[in-house]
Amino acid sequence: MSTNVSPSHFAGLAGCGPAAPGGPDGVGVFAGRGGPAAPGGQGGVAVGDLLRGLAPQVLGLLVRRHGQFDACEDAVQEALLAAATRWPTDGMPDNPRAWLLTVATRRLTDAWRSERARRDREVAVALREPAYAALAPPPDEQPPAGDDTLLLLLLCCHPALNRSAQVALTLRAAGGLTTAQIARAHLVPEATMSQRIRRAKQRIEAAGARFVLPSPAERDERMRAVLQVLYLVFNEGHTASSGPDLQRAELTAEAIRLTRELRRLLPDDGEVAGLLALMLLTDAHREARTGPDGELVPLAEQDRDRWNRAAIAEGTALVTEALTWSPPGPYQLQAAIAAVHAEAPSAADTDWRQIVALYRLLGRLAPNPMVTLNEAAAVAMVDGPRAGLALLAPLDGDERVAGHHRLAAVRGHLLELAGEKAAARDAYRAAARSTTSLPERRYLESRATRLPPPRPHPGLAPSR
Repeated sequence: MSTNVSPSHFAGLAGCGPAAPGGPDGVGVFAGRGGPAAPGGQGGVAVGDLLRGLAPQVLGLLVRRHGQFDACEDAVQEALLAAATRWPTDGMPDNPRAWLLTVATRRLTDAWRSERARRDREVAVALREPAYAALAPPPDEQPPAGDDTLLLLLLCCHPALNRSAQVALTLRAAGGLTTAQIARAHLVPEATMSQRIRRAKQRIEAAGARFVLPSPAERDERMRAVLQVLYLVFNEGHTASSGPDLQRAELTAEAIRLTRELRRLLPDDGEVAGLLALMLLTDAHREARTGPDGELVPLAEQDRDRWNRAAIAEGTALVTEALTWSPPGPYQLQAAIAAVHAEAPSAADTDWRQIVALYRLLGRLAPNPMVTLNEAAAVAMVDGPRAGLALLAPLDGDERVAGHHRLAAVRGHLLELAGEKAAARDAYRAAARSTTSLPERRYLESRATRLPPPRPHPGLAPSR
């Protein structure tokens, strides 16, 4: 299988939004996706950012030593609360990670002792734990910083959990978001999200999951699950699937932060680099993708001077380097498509032929109706709207996408390009009815209303 995606081809390119699953941003129907930059990085580390980074490491150490995910997380939360209260006044300890581990271990031990007294039974794990367990391990016994974050991500994406549970548990345990924040991001009551997270922990314990690296045979599949979960988190934050807001900043920022951490732990993994590149290139559009009143701005109409050139440069360098290591994977190809979009100084200068070639390669590597949907939008820019509409036709019979608002939105756009205004208006309205995102609905309705109404049939009096 030949490909044009050599590193030299992408030298100097910049970025766009997710290629798939995603919207037809490239042809102007939806705005390019974006989200807040990852936290940290300027003028020292704030206590909150430091605690968020250390929390999964400390939780991972506790779970690896003691098991009992739920109890360990409660202990870590108490340690974080103590740190947030004491550090601003008492000063930062010399070893913040060891401080948190010591406090969390003591809280865990106290909880076990209290439970034993209340129920008059022993907690064998607590009683057998050697005395030094309440202290931070000496430097030569500490694993490299962040190793347990990888194990924690793998545990949160255990195959015993469905995707929604994996996402919620990842945000809670590895991401450090509160249950209330996660509930708000998913538009569900806090009690509902709390129950979902609790059930996820119980399923992990019931499955007998161990806090160790999976076997080589299982590791690739588990890593794919981790990447998909991070991708889903980012996409939901980037363009919210429902509700009044176009984006949910806390989800986008957390996905970028966790993917950066994964990239640090797995620097030679091309798909991890590709996913981070895709997120950065997507996030580069954040400031330009909405108007003054929060309205959605299509990619073709965005002010490219407002794109984040630092994010574009970083994402471009990542995907260019990643393409030198191994045959390209789906995330690398999507990042490459994003790079081609941003190479163009204007929408009219976009290299659509290259984008079509990349989508076709992506479709062979990871067949998906959303890939076909985006390919159709790109083909229309090369071979005309009729060619794009022909690619859309088979998707009407694919239950994965047949009722999706993006299919109707792309069809409406291509029909509009083909001059079929009435059919385009109907497709836009169908898309608006299908989406649960208010900004997207308003945008699609505006596309429909700006098209001229059908003319009355000759000889028929207009209705009154």
